[in-house]
Amino acid sequence: MRFNNLRPLLIGIVATFALVSCHDDDVKGGISTNGEDDYSYVGKAVAGFDISEWYPGGDRGTTDNTTASAYEDETPAITKADLTSAFKRGEIFFEHDFLEKSTTPDLEGLGPAYVRQACIDCHPGYGHGKRTTRYNADDRGNGYLLVIYHPVDGANSDDGPYISEVTGMPQTRAVSPFLPPVEEDGINMTWTALTGNMPSGISATQFPDGEKYELIYPTVTILPTAFNTNPIPTNYAVRLESTIGLYGTGLLDAIPQDSIKAEYQRQAAQAKARGQKVSDVLNPGFWNAEANDWAGDPTLGKANGAWYKLADGTMRVKRFTYAMTRASLQDGAGANAMWNIPNVSRSDRHYLYTTTAWATAMSENPDVIAKIKANPASPYYNDGTDAGIAAAVKTLLDPKTDQFNNAYHNFSPEMTDENFWQYMVWHRGLAVPRARDLNDATVQRGKAVFNQIGCASCHRAKWQTGPDDMWSPSILTTKALSLPTYAYQTIYPYTDMLQHRLYMKNGIHGSWCRTTPLWGRGLSYVNTGAEDRLHDCRARNEIEAIMWHAYSENSDALWAAKKFYNLPKSDRDAVVKFLRSI
Repeated sequence: MRFNNLRPLLIGIVATFALVSCHDDDVKGGISTNGEDDYSYVGKAVAGFDISEWYPGGDRGTTDNTTASAYEDETPAITKADLTSAFKRGEIFFEHDFLEKSTTPDLEGLGPAYVRQACIDCHPGYGHGKRTTRYNADDRGNGYLLVIYHPVDGANSDDGPYISEVTGMPQTRAVSPFLPPVEEDGINMTWTALTGNMPSGISATQFPDGEKYELIYPTVTILPTAFNTNPIPTNYAVRLESTIGLYGTGLLDAIPQDSIKAEYQRQAAQAKARGQKVSDVLNPGFWNAEANDWAGDPTLGKANGAWYKLADGTMRVKRFTYAMTRASLQDGAGANAMWNIPNVSRSDRHYLYTTTAWATAMSENPDVIAKIKANPASPYYNDGTDAGIAAAVKTLLDPKTDQFNNAYHNFSPEMTDENFWQYMVWHRGLAVPRARDLNDATVQRGKAVFNQIGCASCHRAKWQTGPDDMWSPSILTTKALSLPTYAYQTIYPYTDMLQHRLYMKNGIHGSWCRTTPLWGRGLSYVNTGAEDRLHDCRARNEIEAIMWHAYSENSDALWAAKKFYNLPKSDRDAVVKFLRSI
């Protein structure tokens, strides 16, 4: 953080604090089996595929590049809007490390606690994070975020509220003189393979024809001694969530809210026709089965049910992140990450991503106090006394104190509004790679089987974007800073934009998980060096991902996964080749 004119303010705070205290967060990767596409077919209707399916992001959102740099490309909409320079500049903020101090001022502001130094650390090759066998923020491509929560209904429950002692995206790094909220050497990660049959009765190791596969899952524990907080949390459990691919998110933002509502209604009707309870298929926190409408009330003026309150008070339905906690890309995971991952402030978020428990522990740590005392230039030095330094640390690190609420207006934002705009041009401007091998008979067979066994029920192929009436924060709108738009595009993301439950072993926190888009995932290996799938990278390929859908008798996708399990090998291979082509 940059601090301006805080010394006089803090000395005054110390005096107040003293008075008060005296009293009392083929080939891997979809490469064609013949080495490259038969370009004579690209852009033409072939058996089972429309012309538009070659271009899953539409004519404004697809790149023709299908090489190892495909995920990095800008959309045609960027070029048409003359935003290429801004896009390239925004790319810098994604790829480069933020530092506490830097010769490049635009990349200053790291910490005081942080998750990673650079966004690309979690998104290797701009794609899905890689599976790792340890939690270490220096491991390039480790996209893992810790989810630390109080489990309900038993110690192994996936459900329960986040602990309050650390941030929702827990930080394992800090700049000197501070200690990280969670020490990485106290985090233990183990991977275990399933044996025998899964609870659904389906084999965890082989298909009926004898072909083998292996399903592994993570167990993560954190020692109480790893927490540099006061208090130290108790009764907690840990799950992993890995970052998802970034490309195409601008197109998902352009899908009309009414179209998503129609999808909820379609699936509610199907559930009723199958004799299921709608609330077992659609998250009742988002969908009111009785009213056949969104859960919650947008007129309340606060986040509730399916509704999210954007910064200017606009209410929109949630659609982003695994847990669907955000309603706009411009106030979604990427926009938030540019603030809370490196803890870099900006004019609309000129406060730290920290917790009271960490601020308290740092203000009480004698080593922290001693290091600050040895450096009179520190913004935490205050009057140089132990009490004065402790009060400054508590005041400036704790976002909940009245003193902080008064003091943080003296912080100079570390990311300029223009730089944030450039970053959002880049984020909203990442293209979807063109489809491959759609002329291949095996791929065509794979699509047919994918639809026949029911995968498309959740992994819905086709959507239409609307007028793209995107929401933008005031730091962009007040300066008339534009972003790329994707109005009236036919797109093929292969997601229903809804949540379902798979009930996997050591599954996802909250149980409900948004259906992950499948477009472009066949190029993961050539772009990122890995093919890891699902929310915690437990699936190392398509087969494992599909079979995890069959783990539980309660899985929303068991019926389709069971059909896949009983397919002949040729059809299973066809489905995989199809998935690597779209």
